[in-house]
Amino acid sequence: MPILRALLAAPLVLSLLGLGTASLPSEPHLTPAASYLPRLVVQGGAPAAALQARNSAYPPYDFYSSAGSGIRPEDRFRAGSITKTFVATVVLQLAAEGRLRLSDPVERYLPGLIRGHGNDGRRITLRSLLNHTSGLYDYTEASGVVGGVGPSAPALTAEAAVRAAVARDPAPVRGIFAYSNTNYAVLGLVVQRITGHSYATEIRHRVLVPLRLDGTSLPGARTGLPEPHSRGFHRDRPGGTLRDVTALDPRFAGAAGELVSTLADLNRFYTALLGGRLLPPAQVRALLDTRTAQGAYGLGIYPQKLSCGTTVWGHDGRIPGSYVRTATTHGGGRSLTFRVNTDTLPDETLETALLEAEFCRSPATERRRP
Repeated sequence: MPILRALLAAPLVLSLLGLGTASLPSEPHLTPAASYLPRLVVQGGAPAAALQARNSAYPPYDFYSSAGSGIRPEDRFRAGSITKTFVATVVLQLAAEGRLRLSDPVERYLPGLIRGHGNDGRRITLRSLLNHTSGLYDYTEASGVVGGVGPSAPALTAEAAVRAAVARDPAPVRGIFAYSNTNYAVLGLVVQRITGHSYATEIRHRVLVPLRLDGTSLPGARTGLPEPHSRGFHRDRPGGTLRDVTALDPRFAGAAGELVSTLADLNRFYTALLGGRLLPPAQVRALLDTRTAQGAYGLGIYPQKLSCGTTVWGHDGRIPGSYVRTATTHGGGRSLTFRVNTDTLPDETLETALLEAEFCRSPATERRRP
């Protein structure tokens, strides 16, 4: 899934070799996925890559591994579009409470905001925002609305982002899956209208505090990362010099991608979500329903079927200085999150190979290897 692709335009705009391993508490061979980390560093030119894998069945393990230098297990980093799963969780909780229906039109909560150029909030439902079938243009691709990366970069409010998207003729067709960050900018505004609180406040109250995700935050206007954190880097062009983009104004990403988190926190969140701890059964079924999006996307989460037949659920995140991918099995029994501290991958097939190395094997068999 692309996340904030306009963040990577030139000049850089807002658009997640040494080896080191540490295990908690298992041996390194328990996670063959770790063997792909050096390739992410060498082929991708990233200073460092890291992963954390968790299994709650026998044998249980929580394993961290890294390649390169500059990433520690407890480091905070920008998680980009993984924010969308958190926002979707809040919306589904509100649906479970009867405070909204997924079939409600956007117009009911934000009258007049989406109107013109073929866009009509009376015909766009909350469900279509959640699964990217609304037909709304992606505001990150609207020219003239993106500022440069850095602590003094101009911010873009959610309302301005939506208006910039609505001012463009809709690129996709309504009812067809087409990933658009505008959908989640709108959902953030809907949450605020219904609850009287920002989506960030609702995420903290409903998700971060109950799950004790102490390394996760929504920074708002804060340009720096909480300690401890590693640096994030970007190349303006292939083969170019790495540039430190750790400090940036995340308000442009907003409900579509501002989250800051840790590897362990993301595993804990998706484990709880897929394990039914955050949503009632009816909302879990809605979360994983990909039919409207032609199998590509549920509600803030998407599936990937691996060659062994296992399907994992999760999201990726891309924002300047960070690429993140998280995946969890249905029921939350096994999860893995990996990251690199740049915003590109050398080869998307490496991501699939890494996931298959983790999920297409028997942990018990791996435990018996000499």
